[in-house]
Amino acid sequence: MRNKGIDHDRRRFVGGATMAVAAAQFGMSGPAGAQQGTNMLAIKPGTHTSFAPIKQIDAGVLNVGYAEAGPPNGPAVILLHGWPYDIYAFVDVAPLLATAGYRVIVPYVRGYGSTRFLSSDTPRNGQQAAVAADVTALMDALKIEKAIIAGFDWGARSANVVAALWPERCKALVSVSGYLIGSQQAGVAPLLPSAELQWWYQFYFATDRGKAGYDKYRRDFSKLIWQIASPKWSFDDATFNRSATAFDNPDHVEIVIHNYRWRLGLAKGEAKFDDLEKRLAQAPVITVPTITMEGDANGAPHPEPSAYAKKFSGKYSHRTVTGGIGHNLPQEAPQAFAEAVDEVARAAG
Repeated sequence: MRNKGIDHDRRRFVGGATMAVAAAQFGMSGPAGAQQGTNMLAIKPGTHTSFAPIKQIDAGVLNVGYAEAGPPNGPAVILLHGWPYDIYAFVDVAPLLATAGYRVIVPYVRGYGSTRFLSSDTPRNGQQAAVAADVTALMDALKIEKAIIAGFDWGARSANVVAALWPERCKALVSVSGYLIGSQQAGVAPLLPSAELQWWYQFYFATDRGKAGYDKYRRDFSKLIWQIASPKWSFDDATFNRSATAFDNPDHVEIVIHNYRWRLGLAKGEAKFDDLEKRLAQAPVITVPTITMEGDANGAPHPEPSAYAKKFSGKYSHRTVTGGIGHNLPQEAPQAFAEAVDEVARAAG
């Protein structure tokens, strides 16, 4: 059943009473291992600037670098970043969830940070099925049977894919910008010129000059994207530089370029993902409990909530986070994001 009336257009819930009301509306029961009726203390974005030492584990075709916080026996939450961002998008979210009793895993996506391919022969593939399969491989390596999965940008797409293809692995979902599963078939259809303009970098990356330019100016390029995608976010150099080191990964450019070329049908994927991509091309409905989110100042291309609401058939709620919040919602509004994760986890029971 979809709870259509829960449209939280506010930046944060404050106080235990408010959390209790939200819980009642969404039909929540507390997950085992997390605190009941958790009252997350208000936190100012940018309060935290570091994680515990990064861990490494072999998972699928990768050796994955990841941050971990919270009790090891708590309900697992996997937080997935996008491009051009990194795990620091969740540097304030992770401690909020850890304090609430969750085991929080924040991995570097393939091509970022300390994540490396185990073999030089593995294709540097950025297609959606490959990036999402990395999530379940990491869960297998960490012996996590089922997790709450939350993300934005590429991370939201991967979270969508896992929830759609492997719902038995996804307890609940938080997705910034909603339903982001795509296909090469859809990618070749032209949009209105105003919409195409927003994807300027996708067309730039389709050229050899674009690949060389991104390689040479990856930090300048990424900072520009941050500014465009979050026009009201006044991040400082220290905040950007903490994330920018993740783009020095030797596979970063190849993964990014392949991702965007694959979307346009200009690059092939791996045959082993063909069946999965056929299923994704059908735009499967997501059945797990879900909260979708959007910042009120998101400058990146994104669909309207009304365009994807029917793609979620389980318990569902959307909220627009106000206050000049842009594309990097977890880092700009960590309180709202963490509380959404906690709320949807309770809805899942």
